Amino acid sequence: MLVMTIESSCDETSVALIEDGKRILANAVASQIPIHRRYGGVVPELASRNHIRDIHQVLNEALDTAGLTLQDVEGIGVTAGPGLVGSLLVGIETARALAFALDKPCVGLNHLEGHLTAVLLEGDRVQNPTFPYLGLIVSGGHTDLYVVRGLGDYELLGRTRDDAAGEAFDKVAKMLGQPYPGGVAIDRLASTGNPKALDFPRPMWTRKNLDFSFSGLKTAVAQHLDAHGIPEGQALSDLCASFQEAIVDVLLMKALTACKAHNLTRLVLSGGVACNSRLRTRAAQDCNAQNVELFVAPPTLCTDNAAMLGPIAEHYLRQEGSTHFVGHAIRAQSNMPLGQTERAPARTHR
Repeated sequence: MLVMTIESSCDETSVALIEDGKRILANAVASQIPIHRRYGGVVPELASRNHIRDIHQVLNEALDTAGLTLQDVEGIGVTAGPGLVGSLLVGIETARALAFALDKPCVGLNHLEGHLTAVLLEGDRVQNPTFPYLGLIVSGGHTDLYVVRGLGDYELLGRTRDDAAGEAFDKVAKMLGQPYPGGVAIDRLASTGNPKALDFPRPMWTRKNLDFSFSGLKTAVAQHLDAHGIPEGQALSDLCASFQEAIVDVLLMKALTACKAHNLTRLVLSGGVACNSRLRTRAAQDCNAQNVELFVAPPTLCTDNAAMLGPIAEHYLRQEGSTHFVGHAIRAQSNMPLGQTERAPARTHR
């Protein structure tokens, strides 16, 4: 099946064409980072307006890259949540219009499910993970642990009680006068720093609870800056490395604790923070020491993109068999339970 997927949950506009739920024919992405950088974070109103501006260009780019036309598309999948409602609506309305015009099946998908299953796409990896595996989603809005038993079959083990890890990176970077997105800036500065220079707390450092909390760590950095000012040079790199190490320590301790508790031997890292170089390095080391296989998608599939929706779009569209349904029932949901899909009723007339 040739599926078109559309992602517009935050500040990336993306359209992909995926064959048989695995092969990426095109994955066009328009980023809004330069627009939001001046504000130090995503401005929802600007995000939705720029999705409107970019969506047709990105859609045409994806078709041109794949050498296909709209008539070749057999089904459509679109992010319905979680995310910014104004941004989600742009993708949803585009998918609805295409489904109606082409008389093709259409399904609304969960953004988090896309992150958890992006590693199932074909790529440069030697192999894809088999089910079950532990999925750790680490992004600007989410820090969650799931047991992934199959497509559509997930068990939540833990999530952040306050700030997500990516949000903590962005807020600390802003305190330090670094540009948005903060995770990239801190990763760069930390590469020449000493991760043991400062003893920042490891929030919720317990194996009895798999939830996360990063607001206290953020506060600890703020208090350090109040007492000592914003450092420069090597001292700045040391602070960034120490802060980053605290986050990485907590993420991997919780993830590997969950693997052991649930007899899982495969760990999948996903979400934008999975691009962090220290997290990738430490994850490889720690997983190897505990005989856990590590799977991480390429960076382009960790940040928000439409291709990551390919496996689940194929899965849910095939569940509907030959029934054609269009998107008038698909709703934008800022908080969408994992595993929930938005499916529209069959068309009764043209």
